[in-house]
Amino acid sequence: MKRVAQTIRLRPEHRDLYLRLHSEVWPSVEAALRAANIRNYSIFLRENTLFAYFEYHGDDFESDMAAIAADEATQAWWKLTGPCQEPWADTGTGDNWSDLTEIWHLSPSATAT
Repeated sequence: MKRVAQTIRLRPEHRDLYLRLHSEVWPSVEAALRAANIRNYSIFLRENTLFAYFEYHGDDFESDMAAIAADEATQAWWKLTGPCQEPWADTGTGDNWSDLTEIWHLSPSATAT
C-alpha cells in the first residue's frame, strides 16, 4: 500500500462553492477513484489550505492515475473544482496538487496493550 499526501491552496472567493461540491461528491467520481485502487481518501481544510490523504492499493500507480484522468465524470468534476484551487509554485510533476514527503509514520502495533 502506498500512502499519498498532497496540498493545494483554496481560492477564498470560491471557498463556498468548493465546500458545497465536496458535501456531495458525485458517485461516478467516487466510483472512478475506487476502480483506480484509491482507498481512505480524505481532504482537510485549514484556512485557505487544502490537505489531501489517500491510500493506493494497486500495482500500477501511474496507469491507475491515468485512468482517473481519462474518466469523463472526473474531467467534468475537475472543470468545477479546478478554478477553486490555486496550485503552489512547486507542483513539479505537472499536477495541480503538490505531493508531500512522508517523514514519519506510526505503524499499527502487533499487540495491543
